[in-house]
Amino acid sequence: FGKVGKDPYVEPNIFCGFGWNIEVGDNFFANNNCVFVDPGKIRFGDDVKIGPQCGFYTALHPLNPELRATGAETAKPIQVGNNVWFGGGVKVLPGVTIGDNAVIGAGSTQDIPANVLAYGNPCRVIRSLD
Repeated sequence: FGKVGKDPYVEPNIFCGFGWNIEVGDNFFANNNCVFVDPGKIRFGDDVKIGPQCGFYTALHPLNPELRATGAETAKPIQVGNNVWFGGGVKVLPGVTIGDNAVIGAGSTQDIPANVLAYGNPCRVIRSLD
């Protein structure tokens, strides 16, 4: 990883494109079989817990088939706040920001504010955690 806080723990197997584009804060935990597609930055705050088989994808490919065939690619960063818990199988798409203290169940295709429980496909806020 490009930046690592205190006391990280990552279960095998982890898959990433570059690694150096991933930044994790203190007490980071990632469970088995997580995937980090990181041509763009992926930043995790402190005390983030990631369940098994989660994916964080920053890469974007053109919709136009001729342009896509050239290998063109862009990326949008993913930003995760502090004290966030991702349940098993969550997929976070390019450009998404997750606020502090959020609990994410599945299908995060949009920004999620702080202090909420969110899940579904597409992921949506279910209730406040206050």
